[in-house]
Amino acid sequence: MPLFTDIPSHSPLLFDDCGCWGEREEGFAVEISDEVEGGVVVAVVVVFVMGGAKAWMFSVVSVNLNGSVLSNKHVCWRWRSSAAQQSKPISWSLVFGLMLFSLGIVSLFTGHVVSDLDWYSRRLVKQKLYFKLDGSNKGPIDIWKSENGKSFYGCSKRSRKFPHAVRERSSNGYLLIAASGGLNQQRTGISDAVVVARVLNATLVVPELDHNSYWKDNSDFVNIFDVNWFISYLVKDVTIVKKVPDKFMRSMEKNPYSMRVPRKSPPEYYLDQVLPILKRRRVLQLTKFDYRLANNIDEELQKLRCRANFHALRFTKPIQELGQKLVLRMREMAIRFIAVHLRFEPDMLAFSGCYFGGGDKERYELAEIRKRWETLPDLDADGERSRGKCPLTPHEVGLMLRALGFANDTYIYVASGEIYGGEETLRPLRDLFPNFYTKEKLANEELKPFLPFSSRLAAIDYIVCDESDVFVTNNNGNMARILAGRRRYMGHKRTIRPNAKRLSSLFMERDKMDWDTFARKVKAVQRGYMGEPDEMRPGRGEFHEYPYSCICKKNGDPESEQVRGNQGLKNRSKEEEPVLGAKGDEQVFLI
Repeated sequence: MPLFTDIPSHSPLLFDDCGCWGEREEGFAVEISDEVEGGVVVAVVVVFVMGGAKAWMFSVVSVNLNGSVLSNKHVCWRWRSSAAQQSKPISWSLVFGLMLFSLGIVSLFTGHVVSDLDWYSRRLVKQKLYFKLDGSNKGPIDIWKSENGKSFYGCSKRSRKFPHAVRERSSNGYLLIAASGGLNQQRTGISDAVVVARVLNATLVVPELDHNSYWKDNSDFVNIFDVNWFISYLVKDVTIVKKVPDKFMRSMEKNPYSMRVPRKSPPEYYLDQVLPILKRRRVLQLTKFDYRLANNIDEELQKLRCRANFHALRFTKPIQELGQKLVLRMREMAIRFIAVHLRFEPDMLAFSGCYFGGGDKERYELAEIRKRWETLPDLDADGERSRGKCPLTPHEVGLMLRALGFANDTYIYVASGEIYGGEETLRPLRDLFPNFYTKEKLANEELKPFLPFSSRLAAIDYIVCDESDVFVTNNNGNMARILAGRRRYMGHKRTIRPNAKRLSSLFMERDKMDWDTFARKVKAVQRGYMGEPDEMRPGRGEFHEYPYSCICKKNGDPESEQVRGNQGLKNRSKEEEPVLGAKGDEQVFLI
């Protein structure tokens, strides 16, 4: 923002090149601007007096942030002559003072340039404007819901310009996908596979799910997702079949060709490297298909990603029915509830390289588990925690929630696998929130058919977490990211992820401060981690967590107002799962 020194007004001064500033007396002006790409501009205006004639020299210096001068341009203006104007004595000390001041400004920007833009803001911009820009004057945040989210909604409707899918016989071949990992990792792979099939003009075969991961679940696609709905919902976008026709397989001279593409590959890679093989072999399998598509792709393809993830992937009827039963049972006990996803399984803790206070026993057990991965580097546990790489313990999650303002009579649903340390690890969280429920507690006999299948159990937890009023995670794993993105798209429901880097120091100093001080600091560090619309930025993180291309503003033409970094609610059509919202007038807690 330009900053000009005050120039007394009396004498007429004409700036021929930039326009007239009006009548000015002898003085000087300095402008500092960051409008030049890759650097800043320093503009110095100096008065010269030669034999009674007054002139201004305007020096424009373009300075790179590393201190080098990019360009230097001099522009001179003249005093407008006036017969009535009388000459005035000139203070040479003032002239030399101005020259020294100008040299100091140039020296500052060429020799001691600070790259931190906040430095410029604090010194060159009025303090009131600075606070307006950094958002520190925002009001309190409702911990149960996002008021700003009402202005935005999820929009992934296909454009009229988006061509229909090619028919099976006209496609470039059959694309086989082997999705890897657990349920939510597979979900990202399936959504991306739909987009890749579209890019290749291929017929997509219903993806295969990983049976050899840590979860050891032999469930197939048809056991978890409604396959007929998946095919029919995407029929205009991609042609999908349940298997390669037998006649075609028998006519093949070789088995399907398999390959693994690099992670985060752009569409151009698939066109250059994968399409020629598909056309030649007619059947191609892509293995270990998780996060194999770039985050930043064409907007219409991003919307297809959203249609696949948020609409086409619907759970089977048995999973859906049990999940909704658990939601209803939580609602019968409380108007609203929190769902906490605790990723605190032994393998996850071992992989993180963190230490959680369990002494030599914990260090030995987790070290043994780490031996499963030969390529894992040795990590400093304290360093990992200070960098925010460690998941919060159940006790730390409870402390964070209580500090934010959730009372101890709040109902919480805990979604988790095998908790390291069992009941002893969970006890501090139960003490902080006695109304503590899990799927095992809410559905005993009904859950038995699902117990041998970890992915189906995860799907039940997914439904309850999605329908909760507040979703909280202790980590940034696959389920946390996928659900965060879905909740942004499906109503901007409150989603709390811990600012682990800042919280770690607070937890370490917890015993050195009173509760009110601790709570105030937790509320401060959690700003920006509460699932508000302005937390989203184009290209930030995984697209499945931040689906910015699929978010629209309610004002005006919805489909034309893409909101890069905001999210809200779209009216659901009949095929989507119902949202069970809070009822009645409830007390509102603010941070």
